[in-house]
Amino acid sequence: MTISTPTMRKVPTGVPGLDTITKGGFPEGRAVVVAGTAGSAKSVMAAQFLKGGIEAGEPGVFVTCEETNASIRDNLRGFGWDVAAWESDGLWAFVDATRSLDGASIQAGSYDLEALLARIRATVNRLGATRIVIDSLDGLFEQFNRDVHFRNELQRVITRLSDLRVTTLLTTERDSEYGAPSRRGVEEFLTDNLILLRNVLTDEKRRRTVEIVKFRGTSHGTGEFGFSVNGSGISVIPHLDITDDRVLTDERITSGNTKLDSMVDGGLFRDSIALVSGAAGTGKTLLMTSFVAAGVALGERCLVFAFEERREQLIRNARGWGVDFEAMERDGLLKIVAVYPEIATLEDHLVAISNLVEEYRPTRVAVDSLSALERVGTGDGFRKFVVSLCATFKHRGLTAMLTSTTPTFLGGTSHSESHLSTVTDLIVLLRHSEVAGILRRGLMVLKMRGSRHDKEVREFTVDSLGMHIGEVSTHPIMVPGELPQMPADGDDDQGPDTG
Repeated sequence: MTISTPTMRKVPTGVPGLDTITKGGFPEGRAVVVAGTAGSAKSVMAAQFLKGGIEAGEPGVFVTCEETNASIRDNLRGFGWDVAAWESDGLWAFVDATRSLDGASIQAGSYDLEALLARIRATVNRLGATRIVIDSLDGLFEQFNRDVHFRNELQRVITRLSDLRVTTLLTTERDSEYGAPSRRGVEEFLTDNLILLRNVLTDEKRRRTVEIVKFRGTSHGTGEFGFSVNGSGISVIPHLDITDDRVLTDERITSGNTKLDSMVDGGLFRDSIALVSGAAGTGKTLLMTSFVAAGVALGERCLVFAFEERREQLIRNARGWGVDFEAMERDGLLKIVAVYPEIATLEDHLVAISNLVEEYRPTRVAVDSLSALERVGTGDGFRKFVVSLCATFKHRGLTAMLTSTTPTFLGGTSHSESHLSTVTDLIVLLRHSEVAGILRRGLMVLKMRGSRHDKEVREFTVDSLGMHIGEVSTHPIMVPGELPQMPADGDDDQGPDTG
């Protein structure tokens, strides 16, 4: 006899990416505690949860225990959320539980707490609300003189809200990013669901993460997931599933350089990611420019992210090689986004890239360069950024070209390469060498997943017409000690890619 287990119903959170790691949203009709230190975006997530309900036609109630209603309206307006309009439409209502004006504490008799719960119940009934936020538990219970009875009072609040059959989000403070889940050590035991928000400072660099500690009775993603707080609220970055059912293609496209195409047995795969690595001045941006120009010539939409050079400089460089980026933009086949890495976190950049890819829908994407982004993240944060970025491109079936700058003039490995070697399909190395007082350049295809490729080092020159790859070099432009140590990932560059 087969015993079927009923599936717990979940409600969408309204937070992009959070439904993915919660596997459907918050458990319906239950309380979820969101804990974090000051500045970890607890209140933003709480408000966005109500916003998500409103977008689904479900009114919500915001119980504010620290900030005034006016302050919350002003803060949320920065995300483009018009709370006042939602109030006028009967979709959002505040219940003010802030401290009295004279600063006196409330005597925590059952009458006072019951009065607050009665106000919440009346507001829920008036709106037909299905979602409630209490922000925050610390602000609520610090107004009472019976802190020793915190557990009993919190249990009463959770039980009464459960009786209303609403899904509740309760925020609470933590004292440290990786310490106890809450200050009193009570909230995590009285609720079935606990989420931790972190805003960790490592080596003077911030990284925001979300972790689901428990979702009782239902599955959920494990570990920490990065998230961004941007102009439209919170966006969580889930780990993309590499086992998606997208069918890989054997279609080849030009890299923009006919000689390089012949070196990789006919061009790049349509849904592949190429890494071009080299020191400053070796021709990385030139290869990227040729890659983009070739796409535009075929009527493809191309998207360029520049993190080291200004937009005007990128256009001037392309013009020097006979490529008119401005004309391509006017024709709607090219979009250039040039920003300095330091203006945002890696998670912010990833969300911005993903959103723009979704909005512009290019077939080719270029990122110049990933090495610049290393400056704004920790080693672990950068590794996760690189994996998520490449997964985003692969998930959409794009052809991407990424550049990476090596730390020395003559070449050598970079931190970027150590993370990219397994998630990229093609690696092209560019190197300088001084031979008999003459600066020479060399190019080598280190890896081409799923295809044959040349294994020789070829000299190349650069002029106003672009890059000209010549014959096999007889000079020691590259030596084995300079090559990145490739992990044993089972790739066979003579056979098809199965992953």
